[in-house]
Amino acid sequence: MSSFDEREQAFENKFKRDEEFKFKATARRNKLLGLWAAELLGLGGAEAQAYAKEVVKSDFERPGDDDVLEKVFGDLQAKGVETSEQLVRKHMDELMGVAMQQVHDGE
Repeated sequence: MSSFDEREQAFENKFKRDEEFKFKATARRNKLLGLWAAELLGLGGAEAQAYAKEVVKSDFERPGDDDVLEKVFGDLQAKGVETSEQLVRKHMDELMGVAMQQVHDGE
């Protein structure tokens, strides 16, 4: 195998690892966001866990984060929780850092 082929393979492997990490971190972030929203919705225990799973699944509807934002914000609005899209988006951004650390640490 040539040096070029080895470098190409290394880049491909790094890209694969990075994409897998990003996928896991996003899924973790969505779960954490779902648990946060569940608390605001007055859900606990198994109901909170089930809601968090719904939030994770909502991310597969469209590319990007808008589907998750719309689900959580819509559910909070429907229950009369005082919030805004900006607040939910800000919390999503904060939780991404937490999720990335958790995935990195293997939690």
